[in-house]
Amino acid sequence: MNKRLLNSEGVIVFIISLYFYAQIGLSWWVFFFLLLIPDLSMLGYLVNNTAGSIIYNTVHSYILPGLIVMISMILDYNILFALGLVWVAHIGMDRSIGFGLKYSSTTKITHLQKV
Repeated sequence: MNKRLLNSEGVIVFIISLYFYAQIGLSWWVFFFLLLIPDLSMLGYLVNNTAGSIIYNTVHSYILPGLIVMISMILDYNILFALGLVWVAHIGMDRSIGFGLKYSSTTKITHLQKV
């Protein structure tokens, strides 16, 4: 039950991000191009599992994109707002299909699998 709830939460976050991105009126090509950029954080695993998990988890947490969205709203800067929304959408998409935050011991076990 908890895993389904967390996956559903990811779907809702993704849909809400799509809705707000549509309100900005920027190109959907930009959205789809930027959508997978956060996965470049997996390159941290080339160093080792600990560095990889720290970098991956930092990029796949809602904290940084949430701050970007808040700052963009304060500054009334739509491009920054769009970047934050795409980042949030990426995290929601990942969580909806079962990709969660990684443990430093292995890349195969995430916080969603431990629920």
